[in-house]
Amino acid sequence: MGLDGLIPIATPEIILAASALGLLVLGAFAGKLGRSLVSWGSIAALCLAAYAAATGPEGAAFSGALIADGASAFAKVVIYLATAVAVYLGERWLARVGNPSFEYPVLIVLAALGMGMMASAGDLISLYIGIELQSLALYVLCAFRRDDARASEAGLKYFVLGALSSGLLLYGASLIYGFSGSTHFAEIGRATTGAAGTGVVFGLVFLICGLAFKVSAAPFHMWTPDVYEGSPTPVTALLAAAPKIAAMVLFARVLTQAFPHAISQWSQVITAIALISVTVGALGGLVQKNLKRLLAYSSIANIGYALLGLASGSQTGLQAMLMFMTLYVIDVTGFFACLLALSRNGKPMETLSSLSGLVRERPALAVAITILSLSVLGLPPLSGFWAKFYVFKAAVSTHGLEGAAVYGLVMSVAAAFYYLRVIKTMWFDAPEGATDAPPFDARLIAVGAAAFSFPLVMPALSVLDALAATAAKAFGLA
Repeated sequence: MGLDGLIPIATPEIILAASALGLLVLGAFAGKLGRSLVSWGSIAALCLAAYAAATGPEGAAFSGALIADGASAFAKVVIYLATAVAVYLGERWLARVGNPSFEYPVLIVLAALGMGMMASAGDLISLYIGIELQSLALYVLCAFRRDDARASEAGLKYFVLGALSSGLLLYGASLIYGFSGSTHFAEIGRATTGAAGTGVVFGLVFLICGLAFKVSAAPFHMWTPDVYEGSPTPVTALLAAAPKIAAMVLFARVLTQAFPHAISQWSQVITAIALISVTVGALGGLVQKNLKRLLAYSSIANIGYALLGLASGSQTGLQAMLMFMTLYVIDVTGFFACLLALSRNGKPMETLSSLSGLVRERPALAVAITILSLSVLGLPPLSGFWAKFYVFKAAVSTHGLEGAAVYGLVMSVAAAFYYLRVIKTMWFDAPEGATDAPPFDARLIAVGAAAFSFPLVMPALSVLDALAATAAKAFGLA
């Protein structure tokens, strides 16, 4: 492919790469004024990249290593908009805590570049480059506040365990390449037609383990609670949202395009991981007192529900997975915006007890948290209900997954306890003291996410359903 054909397909990546370099130079030379310019420039670059991904042509570049199709366009729009919100929230939060920095939005742009490459990866090499570009930026963001021991510990834990998962993933990719003779997903699929060899199966197992770590699925979840708790809250909001949908789309693309003839084999592994995840997420969250750790276990459980859609190995299941992840990203971003908006005497309110009597002090935020809690719980007709409805429907309609769907539903009921406990604490417990005035930016995102969960989700469902259905067709399954 010539340069004229390559540029339109890689336009989102070119926009973000050029913007990151340009904004880095601007921040280094523009002083205090540069911080605001870099922040708004990053948001503009991410929105422009989202537009380019939505309107750009479909095709492949770099000999099929970078793919532009309905699935990548859908994922990139969600990823770039979610990261733009993270820039908006984080830049103002850092200014409030006395640690403003122009590097923060640049790192998020680089992370978004890696996430976009993950969604568009067409071979094992671009897969690894995308994952590492995203991961390296996120390692630095987790430890961004160098004077905070918890943040440094979170960054180190994420780096060490992330390096281990990258090693597993790379070893699996090397086995797959060695036994199939290619790094391209489509060619691997053709080489493994029929019964896959033992070497390829071992490689696939290692590859699944590495990708399961990236989505924080159990039993590869050990990093999630500690990193969520120790990282700066806006970074945790980023970790819980955009990287998850990037990794899930990559997960789906690898399994459906490189191993379309082994669906019955990898579906069993994905189902097992999904059931372990919903169990660990539901039961582990019951004993949590820290809200960020509670949300970490909630994310583990919700990834399990999304994996049920992937395990179905059908277009309907992949559509359900995309719908679930999109609605979950909105809910979890709103949840963390609520945490960013709440403080008492300048200290963040991150424990369950700190929410006591919040409805008397901050009724708008209390209502927003209530709506978002009920949504993630899965109460109809909120957005979380529809997200779970799609994946459970896909699982029930797949032979062999009916029992998994029932078990997931039971665990969802068990997890409802800690969401209801949050609501009970806000509405019925005695307040601990006056809260600080919430910042406008965090309150805006929190209330907006809650409003989307209900009632805006009702008219939006038909549009999202149609977009997700179009995106799911790109995976090439029936």
